[in-house]
Amino acid sequence: MSAFRIAHPHGSPEGENSTYVFPDRGVVVDPGPPGEDAWGVLRDGLDAHGFDLGDVEHVVLTHWHSDHAGNAPRLAAAADAELHMHERDAPLIRSYGEERRRRVERDAETLEQWGAPESVVDVRDSDAPSPIPDTVPVTGHTDGDRVAGLELLHTPGHTCGHLAVRDERTLYVGDAVLPMYTPNVGGSDTRTATENPLERYLRVLDRLSDLDVDREARPGHGPTVSLDDRIEAIRRHHRERVDAAVAAIPATGTATPWSVARTLFGEMVGIHAKMGAGEAAAHLAHAEHSGRVVRVGDHPITYRRS
Repeated sequence: MSAFRIAHPHGSPEGENSTYVFPDRGVVVDPGPPGEDAWGVLRDGLDAHGFDLGDVEHVVLTHWHSDHAGNAPRLAAAADAELHMHERDAPLIRSYGEERRRRVERDAETLEQWGAPESVVDVRDSDAPSPIPDTVPVTGHTDGDRVAGLELLHTPGHTCGHLAVRDERTLYVGDAVLPMYTPNVGGSDTRTATENPLERYLRVLDRLSDLDVDREARPGHGPTVSLDDRIEAIRRHHRERVDAAVAAIPATGTATPWSVARTLFGEMVGIHAKMGAGEAAAHLAHAEHSGRVVRVGDHPITYRRS
């Protein structure tokens, strides 16, 4: 039996989440968001294809975000299956209780460094925990590892440990390439804040472009995505956003990632503040790397045009 998809209509704003099931391999990729509704969708989808919980031997997560990983600990426990992630993302599920506290503090510190006001920086009370156990058994992997014959490809950018999964000529790209939205780079995983996350992500797109696979891939949201068309659109988007970020810096003044994000996106609250400021920070870091802006301050990070 070939792989089949289960759609989660209660997923994220990017559209319905995609769970992929490989019955002949006993593998489930990205079981979906947490909660009883999503668990029911997952169970109904498995039952509709005659696939029992006992047939699940491996659960693979493309990344740690709850709309993909929320159901994973419950599924792995119910099926007595092994849970797999890239080693960079594994701690955020393996030690969820401790790592969530660290992540919330890191998010707040990073927002402050990006120049966000205190009302935005104080995310500690607004970031609701997921119903994930404090500790979860997770096997960490590196690029090129295999699980039941499926190849795991490290595709960082959206998160530090994002994975794509390759089944011969079919590529399951998670949130690395999406059919409707441009994956957030910079704010979706603040561990990347000290790097040039956009440059790293663009190298991932180059790698995906060069793979000898079918050009219709399977994304983490929606049923299919054209690799070549969307990768070109994503590259174009980032070129335009780098231009816009540079243009948002006053000609004779300076700007922080937060002030640039406010110019580009307007009012931002909740998770959108972190995503917007993170995207601006990533584009400004990329502009700095190419010599278009100069970093003139660190607390908060501040740029002027070259």
